[in-house]
Amino acid sequence: MIGKIAWRNTWFKPLNTILSIILLTASVSIISVLILLQKQFEEQFSSSMDNIDLVLGAKGSPLQLILSSVYHIDAPPGNIDYAEAKKWMRNPFVAKAIPLAYGDNYKGYKIIGTTTDYLERFQAKIATGDVFKKDFEVIIGAQIAENLKLKVGDTFLGTHGDAEEGEVHEEHPYKIVGIINKTDKLIDNVILSNIESVWHMHEHEHAHTETGEAENNHNHDHEEISEQKREITAVLLKFRNKMGIVTWPRIIPQNTEMQAASPAVEINRLFALFGVGIQALQYLAYGIMLISGISIFVALYNTLKERKYEFALLRVNGASRLQLLQLVLIESLFLCTIGFIFGTIFGRVALYFISVSSQEEFKIAFNPFEFIWDKEGIIFIVTLLVGILAALIPAIKAYNLNISKTLANA
Repeated sequence: MIGKIAWRNTWFKPLNTILSIILLTASVSIISVLILLQKQFEEQFSSSMDNIDLVLGAKGSPLQLILSSVYHIDAPPGNIDYAEAKKWMRNPFVAKAIPLAYGDNYKGYKIIGTTTDYLERFQAKIATGDVFKKDFEVIIGAQIAENLKLKVGDTFLGTHGDAEEGEVHEEHPYKIVGIINKTDKLIDNVILSNIESVWHMHEHEHAHTETGEAENNHNHDHEEISEQKREITAVLLKFRNKMGIVTWPRIIPQNTEMQAASPAVEINRLFALFGVGIQALQYLAYGIMLISGISIFVALYNTLKERKYEFALLRVNGASRLQLLQLVLIESLFLCTIGFIFGTIFGRVALYFISVSSQEEFKIAFNPFEFIWDKEGIIFIVTLLVGILAALIPAIKAYNLNISKTLANA
């Protein structure tokens, strides 16, 4: 009975009720989106740098090198000489070295020249077909196959650089020979070939633009060029012990035209910056929640004056003081529960659109259906506490209501 009356009274002044729900929904939405974004963002970034101690690349911003080479988000700071890099790749300290050569893309998905060790890094396997064995053979991530409806045996033309609208390389079509199994990692959104494919593609382009000779002469020229100076974008390094991890970031820039950047160090810096922004937005969300609590308090306090005769009649008809107190508290808790439910729903809708946008732009997807029970449970408890605190004074006034005085003034 008390619950039914409380539900009816909740909508006694619908505009006040709707305002309180909107404020609560907004605050819970922001907090839930931030919690999910932070968790999934950090998980994806942390898992992608597993088994990588350092990244060897061109001098410049170390964070840019990490973002481009490990996460395929930013443009690389430049290329490095393959012969020079190879000397360091063969160093006794190095347990595994995975070279990367960037150049083209297909409909926004990067084409990366590398070795089959890149698959092992993500613990990925070929679901259909086989690994690349010849030039211009490629294997593609599961997400690309799904999004672009590609299958083994299909061919496509790469576009120069990172932009989808760039120059199309029509002289060398790529052939899909394998599709990687679904991993929910970055490898789902890349196209892999051998490094020679990237070299030949761009050496051909270089020869074509620099000379006006016949095609046979071009091939001869770029073969000579490739023997003398080949470049790659970066090398992912895994060391046998910590000595290399500690010393190489200092030794490499001093002795070469390269740098050695640590993914752990750079991503921790990124998380620190990311965390500051997340925290600021969380404070904003809790501020909105506080305002919603004040809104609930004002609404209950004002309606209490108008409904004191109703409360007096309830007491006359057998309702106890405690039941009146419960009635006001339950009304507030109804508002908070509705606000939390809507906030959770709208938060996930917002995360879905964020995920769609980030997948198109950065090839990073977020799961809007994940629930973080411990943190979201705390949000629910905080929301209810706001409701209880907002209703406390109106509930006490209802509890202390003087029946005879109220009815005498009616």
